[in-house]
Amino acid sequence: MRRAVITGIGVVTPVGSTLASFWDNVRNGRSGIRRIQRFDPSAYPCQVAGEVRDFNLDAFIPRKEQRRMDPFSHYAIGATRMAVEDSSFDFKAATPERLGVVFGSGIGGISSLEEQHTLLTERGPSRCSPFMIPQMIINMAAGLIAIEYRCKGPNYAVVTACASAAHAIGDAMRLIRSDEADLVIAGGSEAPVTPLGLAGFSQMRALTSRNDAPENASRPFDAERDGFVMSDGSGMVIVEELEQARRRGARIYCEVAGFGMTCDAYHITAPAEDGEGAARAMVMAMKDGGVNPSDVDYINAHGTSTPLNDKTETRAIKTAFGDAQARRLMVSSTKSVTGHLLGAAGGVEAAVCALAIRDGVVPPTINHEHPDPDCDLDCVPNTARECPLRVCLSNSLGFGGHNACLLFKRLD
Repeated sequence: MRRAVITGIGVVTPVGSTLASFWDNVRNGRSGIRRIQRFDPSAYPCQVAGEVRDFNLDAFIPRKEQRRMDPFSHYAIGATRMAVEDSSFDFKAATPERLGVVFGSGIGGISSLEEQHTLLTERGPSRCSPFMIPQMIINMAAGLIAIEYRCKGPNYAVVTACASAAHAIGDAMRLIRSDEADLVIAGGSEAPVTPLGLAGFSQMRALTSRNDAPENASRPFDAERDGFVMSDGSGMVIVEELEQARRRGARIYCEVAGFGMTCDAYHITAPAEDGEGAARAMVMAMKDGGVNPSDVDYINAHGTSTPLNDKTETRAIKTAFGDAQARRLMVSSTKSVTGHLLGAAGGVEAAVCALAIRDGVVPPTINHEHPDPDCDLDCVPNTARECPLRVCLSNSLGFGGHNACLLFKRLD
């Protein structure tokens, strides 16, 4: 069977927009959550978010073209360019029909929608931009990436809320395995920190109200967690067929070795209380990757810092692994540092898993100060842990009951 590996990584996040700065902050537990600066959040119950602060857009996209794109596309293109550079793959010498793009986002161009609606109501329909539709639609990021790198193979967008980027990477692995592509650019991007985005999630009562200490607001698995922190950014990876990567002498981070996806079929926003769907996704990923539960060293949890998710995900892990084996696992949530990048989260967390395998470092769950008896696994509290890693899982669970689990394996 053809095998898929990661040969390039690019990130744009609240904790860094270079791979080095991102990984340094994640492994050292430095939070990227601050009071919102893009607009005045005073009227909102949640006033904190993970905004991207160090991304030099001019270095990636000419200014004339920037105006034709939404910020979620800006981040996607920036992260993709960094991943391509990191991979050292020569796209000009490749066969375009063997190159694919699978991209995920949960919301897409909400900023452009807000801006254009304001123009419509204040100045009339003739003032709306002719670029409004391509700015908004989620698949446009996949199209823009394909245009830039001449990727004429499989190209599409995945929209499964917070599981979007993980589904995209899982699909990329399957495209490699089925010989439909030799290389796939995959991941996700999101730019939801807008007045409308914040209002929508606030009215759901899904967000934290810990406004006085932003850096401490995201606290997965902690007994005093009170909601997630919304973030902007992108995580993109180059998923490549193993033998091609070896022939060209590529630096290989890890193998994308397994993928599981299920649905709770339970509720539009709440996870199934027993975690059955998430548990099945983990079991499927392990079976697909040819590993036993005892082979798994680390799980990068979905770990959103909401009361329901963290308790339910803990139950799911115990169901998938058995209680004794679950307690042996290291299970951390890097959303404690980055916040929740919604549809891009799976891409950023795939990067975390690849770097963790490379360096033998499990990043911490920060702000873990009050143990919760309902979340009683080893969440690697507050401080990173150095240890060899062979197999990692990454969970991504989305509104609508969408569950995705990726399995990453160190390449021997």
